Amino acid sequence: MKRLRSGWLSALLALLSGAIMVLSFAPFGLYPLAVLSLLGFYQALRGRTGASAFAVGWLFGVALFGTGVAWVRISLNEFGNMPALVANLLMLLFVVVMALYYGLMAWLLRLLERRFRTDTAAGWAGPLLLFPSLWVLMEWLRGWLFTGFPWLFAGNGQLNGPLGGLAPVLGVHGLSLAVAISAGLLWGLWRWSGPARWQAAAGLVLLWLCAGLLWQFDWTRPAPNAEQRPIQVSIIQGNVEQSLKWDPDGLLPTLDIYLNLTKDHLDSDLIVWPETAIPEFFHRVEAPLLKPLGVTAREAGAEVVIGLPVMETDDRYYNALVSLGSSEDRYFKRHLVPFGEFLPFKTQLQPLIDWFEVPMSDFSRGDAARPLLQVGVWPVGVSICYEDVFPDEVRQALPEAAFLINVSNDAWFGDSLAPHQHLEFARLRALETGRWLVRATNTGLSAIIDARGRVREQLPLFERAVLTGTIEARVGGTPFVRFGSQLVLSIAVLLLLSGLLLPLRARLTSRAR
Repeated sequence: MKRLRSGWLSALLALLSGAIMVLSFAPFGLYPLAVLSLLGFYQALRGRTGASAFAVGWLFGVALFGTGVAWVRISLNEFGNMPALVANLLMLLFVVVMALYYGLMAWLLRLLERRFRTDTAAGWAGPLLLFPSLWVLMEWLRGWLFTGFPWLFAGNGQLNGPLGGLAPVLGVHGLSLAVAISAGLLWGLWRWSGPARWQAAAGLVLLWLCAGLLWQFDWTRPAPNAEQRPIQVSIIQGNVEQSLKWDPDGLLPTLDIYLNLTKDHLDSDLIVWPETAIPEFFHRVEAPLLKPLGVTAREAGAEVVIGLPVMETDDRYYNALVSLGSSEDRYFKRHLVPFGEFLPFKTQLQPLIDWFEVPMSDFSRGDAARPLLQVGVWPVGVSICYEDVFPDEVRQALPEAAFLINVSNDAWFGDSLAPHQHLEFARLRALETGRWLVRATNTGLSAIIDARGRVREQLPLFERAVLTGTIEARVGGTPFVRFGSQLVLSIAVLLLLSGLLLPLRARLTSRAR
């Protein structure tokens, strides 16, 4: 009976811990809760083994994704015309599958802790070495396997606090590592006694203090060239309803919206339209719209960046950005959303997709070797929608990129957590790379973000408006730009090996005595 009661308490603690993690992300921004979340998760695993450890980890993941990405059903139900019951079932399936990562990580953690007896020999190895390293490796795997889903990493919300100073050095995975180590130290402060408790307290203070001091470094600098003066930018937020966006009868009204909002801002150096602002193929609007707009922009000394689909052959079309003005260039989206922009295992899954009426396109992938878009005199690192959640893909444009542009259409997810969470990703990419970032979205949240990840100006959700402000081109590279996630992953592997070897050494030393 006692064991059963303990199991229920562990399950409840895991669910609570997973749910409060979401509060550390935007729009809530309660970043210390990420540490408390992992503290609760680690405590919930104490005494659990095998299947029970897996279950505790899985429940943590269910609570995390069930509360953090419930907006998935909105695109399926409200805009995909899928019955509410089916949309909710598919969302539940997605949550259940994503939670498996946490179950496997928890199972492996407890297996290694028991096998190497970290509870008795070198007892700090479990919470300070094994747990943080496995956590980071699990998140990295989740962000890569099956094209990856790097949403809701533990470090995402830390750009608002002292640990954010680590982002230009170690990236978001480094923030997650610091959160997990902080949770381990806090657990030690709670559970240990004597000198070990004070050492844990000192370690926690030292970690947060050193990370906070890194905020004092300016890793990049303004571009020195005469033409790289402050750049005036206008972001066009058309606020076209998703239900009307792809209606053929809505094409001309949509074009009128964007052209009317643009014509009064041709005094800006750069004008950015969001993802698929023009819901029509490039070749069909090139002569009547894009060429005249390019001429007008060039005469005004402006550059215009527009999101729209581009068809190259009958069976190959791309989610693209095109630049008009003094230079003309194209960028094709390289990282497509599975089951949204392309269908993996198409032959096997197409009948099921048709039956469920899942809304999706079938875009082709852009060239992975082309991360830059030439916009006037500026080489720009660009990302379309979901691409900006992948830190190592964004950094491929650096250090050549003078600044970053992200265009998106978050209207698919309505008035939910998704637009706020997505903006937080953009802030992280700006901080990691030391570059200003211009974010243009259809319905919000459009924003200008500086090289330290701070939102300088922002438009609200579901408002048709133009955001005008200034950015600066920058040069140089942060340590993260140079090394990427490989540095923090190497640290995680070293911590894992240390967590396995140090308890073994402690036992051998004990026997020798």
